[in-house]
Amino acid sequence: MKKIRFEIGAQFVLVLLFFVVSCGVKKVDSLSSAPWEGIKKVMESVQEPRFKNTTYDVLDYGALANGVFDNTIAFKKAIETCSQNGGGIVLVPDGNYLCGPIHLENNVNFHLSEGTQLLFSTNTKDYPLVQTSFEGTELINYSPFIYAKNKHNIAVTGKGTLNGQSSNDNWWAWSGKDTYGWKKGNPSQADPLNRLRLVAMAEEGIAVSDRVFGEGHYIRPNFIEFFECTDVLLKDVRILDVPCWVIHPMKSTNVIVDGVSIRSHGPNNDGCDPEYSKNVFIRNCTFDTGDDCIAIKSGRDADGRRVAIKSENIVVQNCKMFDGHGGVTIGSEISAGVRNVFVENCMMNSPNLEIAIRLKTNSKRGGLIENFFVRNIEIGQVKETVLGIDMFYSVHGNQTGKFIPVVRNIFLENISVNNGGKYGILAKGLESSPIKNIVFKNVTIAKVETKYSIENVENLSFENTKINGSFVESPKK
Repeated sequence: MKKIRFEIGAQFVLVLLFFVVSCGVKKVDSLSSAPWEGIKKVMESVQEPRFKNTTYDVLDYGALANGVFDNTIAFKKAIETCSQNGGGIVLVPDGNYLCGPIHLENNVNFHLSEGTQLLFSTNTKDYPLVQTSFEGTELINYSPFIYAKNKHNIAVTGKGTLNGQSSNDNWWAWSGKDTYGWKKGNPSQADPLNRLRLVAMAEEGIAVSDRVFGEGHYIRPNFIEFFECTDVLLKDVRILDVPCWVIHPMKSTNVIVDGVSIRSHGPNNDGCDPEYSKNVFIRNCTFDTGDDCIAIKSGRDADGRRVAIKSENIVVQNCKMFDGHGGVTIGSEISAGVRNVFVENCMMNSPNLEIAIRLKTNSKRGGLIENFFVRNIEIGQVKETVLGIDMFYSVHGNQTGKFIPVVRNIFLENISVNNGGKYGILAKGLESSPIKNIVFKNVTIAKVETKYSIENVENLSFENTKINGSFVESPKK
């Protein structure tokens, strides 16, 4: 037997026995439950943050719920006072509150009442420069709308609404795409001194502190960013119309995203992007987005290799995905690697959902993707493919380099698909680095044009799997 060995955190090591060598052909035995038992132990070790039962009402600090008054200072005073007194709950009662960026402090639960709506300013001058990240490259740029750096035991909770107020008339036009309001002759992030210069600075090894952008560079901020934080909770809030990535745990550990609803169809509006992060649990959420619903990251090219922190132990449970480029995605900013991703009990359904389970990288990104487990998923409709793995992912020009990615150990079990689109599986590996070990067990896919299209894939195995009503045999080597 051939053994595939992998590690989940530092707590334990699991050994999976999947493949049997017989007459030169590798066949799948069965999908082990051991990895799921292992990640369950990790999940049980991560608890929601706890806070003192002391409430600080923002109205007592000068806030006004009239949709016009700028509440940034009032929110700041309430948060800082709460933290200085040992923590507790900062309450935002019912009403519409205009504000700029909200910066969280230790031991603070920023709580929105159900009838609360925060309306974030569209004036770029309201957002100070902070250390942040744009599409996998660190820089000094506009503050995310909700931001925490090097904080512990923090939360944003409640059934209120966080409205980014982004549209074709403000942040979205900076993408340089006419579908989002950009017009020829207008500035955008695509101008040579903006996004391209940022990427070049990372390749040149320029210090993050010297990568100063902001006003005049048109690089959109992320919406919620937890930067180098521990013990984080984002729960129950509704999020609308943000500039760029919606939820971005960055270099953070023990993060819970629970019951969050997102509707934002702007450019690069990924729903949740854990990056360089560990022990991230995304559950009971709804995603209706302009890009990937969930996209697990680990840095772009040289910057990812500089940071060199894998994203690992990422769990997605009981979520709903509608519009988006991918349902659950790894990449393409993947240079530091991703391992141990678990997805279960989710529903995906939209004619505008391109790929259900998506992995994307290339030889400029490099990186390792391993141990991706998916089970108990219902897919109504998907446009392109159920499983898409692309080691030639191409955006922003030539993406060929010398950093050869590795992709291995992808398992899908108990999957039902009513309309699979063009392909059941579309997988393109490199000749020098084939995709290894794709397992489909108890999978049923209907209404798909082509069962699978694969290039440079080793050990594609089907067990009790039907596509278009017929059982599928594992391809011979």
